[in-house]
Amino acid sequence: MTRRSSLLALLGFLLAKPLSVLAAWNEQAFGAKTAADALKGIGASGAAPSKDIVIDAPQIAENGAVVPIEISSNVPGTSAIAVVIEKNPFPLAGRFEFKEGALPFVKLNVKMGETSDVRVVAFAGGKQFTATREIKVTIGGCGG
Repeated sequence: MTRRSSLLALLGFLLAKPLSVLAAWNEQAFGAKTAADALKGIGASGAAPSKDIVIDAPQIAENGAVVPIEISSNVPGTSAIAVVIEKNPFPLAGRFEFKEGALPFVKLNVKMGETSDVRVVAFAGGKQFTATREIKVTIGGCGG
């Protein structure tokens, strides 16, 4: 094997790994234009309300370009958390999966174009649970 062919083989291997990650991309859910379609795309359209999901976010966000949100789930066996911002152009802000035994906690900054409900869905034991919190935005962050 020549030096050139071994470098090409190495480059091919390095490029193949990120492509395998993209195979798990849920294009339908992240490309959804409505919150209902996003929830349907992640399989959470019938989530039950829960007080065990804690959303720590400002009641009023002065700048919608950067809205800090902290989420924790006290639902036993939480394996994933999804964040849906109802009135954003693409409502699904993120989905985070946890290995068994991991603390289901997420801290993220999101853009919000206007005042909206932020819905968090926790996946646990084959069921979905949800909590909602309204965040008022004074200056939009999605081009508004």
